[in-house]
Amino acid sequence: MPDSPARHGICALIFSLAAALPLAAQASPYIPLDDPSLPILEHLIARGDIEDPSPMIRPLRRVDAVEALARAGPRLGTRSGSLVAALLRHYAEPGVETWWRAGIRAGAQAYTTPRRDLLHPVGEGGAAPYGELSLQAGFGPFVAATRPAVEPRVTDDPDWPGRPDVDVAGRLLEGYLSGQFKYFRFLYGQLDHNWGPDGLPGIPLSNYGYERQGLMIELGNRTVRLTALATDLRDGPDTAGQLNHRYYFVHRLAVRLSDRFELAAWEGNVLAGADRNFETRYRNPLSFGYLANTVGLGDRGNEILGLDATWRASRGIAFEAQFALDDFWYQNREQNRDRWALTLGARGPAPAGSSWRLRYTQVSSLALRAFNNAENFTDAGVGLGRNFSDNDQVTLRLAVPVRTSWMFSPELTLLRQGEGRIEAPYPPVGSAELAGTPALFIGVVERTYRAGLQVSGREGPFELSADAGIHRVVNVGHAAGVSDTRIEARMQATIGLDWWGEIRE
Repeated sequence: MPDSPARHGICALIFSLAAALPLAAQASPYIPLDDPSLPILEHLIARGDIEDPSPMIRPLRRVDAVEALARAGPRLGTRSGSLVAALLRHYAEPGVETWWRAGIRAGAQAYTTPRRDLLHPVGEGGAAPYGELSLQAGFGPFVAATRPAVEPRVTDDPDWPGRPDVDVAGRLLEGYLSGQFKYFRFLYGQLDHNWGPDGLPGIPLSNYGYERQGLMIELGNRTVRLTALATDLRDGPDTAGQLNHRYYFVHRLAVRLSDRFELAAWEGNVLAGADRNFETRYRNPLSFGYLANTVGLGDRGNEILGLDATWRASRGIAFEAQFALDDFWYQNREQNRDRWALTLGARGPAPAGSSWRLRYTQVSSLALRAFNNAENFTDAGVGLGRNFSDNDQVTLRLAVPVRTSWMFSPELTLLRQGEGRIEAPYPPVGSAELAGTPALFIGVVERTYRAGLQVSGREGPFELSADAGIHRVVNVGHAAGVSDTRIEARMQATIGLDWWGEIRE
């Protein structure tokens, strides 16, 4: 956020609250979304062996994962129980009030496309070195973490927002300060977020792009939880070509209605203007922005409204749904078009200690776009949640643990992609072009059939994350009748060392 009296006031308020709140437990770092052991944790959640500490909100804190694992461990069978024991060792907390942890990793990446999204490949493949340094420290209720990396691949990635003209590029995988108390937490800095069902980019916020800077707060407990994130976006041109300051605020209220059912309402708001500031009224986590913005103060931003639901049925099977309505018009509806995004999913246990996930998602042709290009749900041209409109996708994925530290995940996917683009100008209101735009699938639809395999895990100092698949693409580049079969893959392998200790007075 830009320097301003309001910004300094918010920071002062947070630290004043932190100083006044009683300590409930030692602060815990967050589990990065690229942790090779995270798929094992998600597998145990998918099976229903352990409870999800924070449905549809990632990342998780290490301590929340440890508590969920510890509660479930005694009642599980040998196969899942051994996975739980291994994760408890991996995510174990230092157990002292002040501590430090350090790690260094080095290895290589190989890829057929520099973009991390294998279903929308762009650019040439290659191989490049990789290295990272991680540093963490805990001081009672506060934890600080930083993880810089050297990753030359990113200069060829079209989604990379940094400089493409350097030989050796670096990025900050995570860097944050967090204060954690019984009913209140805050996080200031950057790391990957994903608000949605596991295995797909969340609609309001995701890690499709690179790490997001911002201020996040959480208030409540497992029954009622309010989560909010405020972040700057990179300046960009509006429809007239004038450079705009841009901001994003998203907040979510989740209520656990029973032991098996959770419902959450959320909304996101992109604000943009040549002389725009991040006004306080638009980052109030307890305000219903649709009323304050669209109805009360006039149309001063692009609003998206959403609803999440999670239901754990019998025999370990769970159902998840996420629905979003973009810039809903409650009057003069004949002049505009409804646009939406949704995800429906189910997960559960499978034989031999494995698990399954089935996901269907759809984004309508005009969703995530805006009358003013500066208000699109993008940052530096990359989606804040989803990066593509006008598509749908169905994915079936199995998760098969091998020993206690490896996960093999075969999958089948069908992606149908229309010619609508998230960055394209929105048709004029009331125009024949708008009325004639299909709700889904503009133009020639490109279809990608994928049979893939993901592998992740660690063995001693060695870590591996890999994803490979055979893609049969029909109507390549939206050219009718043009087909291609190709292999798309990416891999990262590293070796590293870790240390930790107590920080003494």
